[in-house]
Amino acid sequence: MTEALHSLDDTDRRLLALLRDNARWPVAHLAKVLDVSRGTVQNRLDRLERDGVIVGYTVRLKPEAEAHRVRGWMSIAVEGNRAGHVLGALRGEPCVQSLHTTNGRWDIVAEIRADNLEAFDQVLTRIRTIDGIAATETSILLSTLKL
Repeated sequence: MTEALHSLDDTDRRLLALLRDNARWPVAHLAKVLDVSRGTVQNRLDRLERDGVIVGYTVRLKPEAEAHRVRGWMSIAVEGNRAGHVLGALRGEPCVQSLHTTNGRWDIVAEIRADNLEAFDQVLTRIRTIDGIAATETSILLSTLKL
């Protein structure tokens, strides 16, 4: 896929930007905006999917539309080389929505969602007991300005 990313031209990049804004736009609309034929857009979409550049399409919900109303980011420092173990344990936690490895002070950043503050606190307690976690810092997300 690395090679596929390097072979993207300006039209591919513009197509991907349009899809990031609205992945449901019809091929005809994308073709009109890009000033190319519908066949060109469809062929490019097929190639981008086949090459693994586009791995799927999804729905983004407004945060208030979701059941898990309390959201936060937990930064996690891992002891020694225990990252694999910690990531495996975090993958098994249902309230962990996404995991990101990072550099700097924190090794992992986890997006956490829960129905209420009590449930959120219980998730934090469970995560903090995972063997291999040296320290954590959590921030509750108060509002989302851009999706």
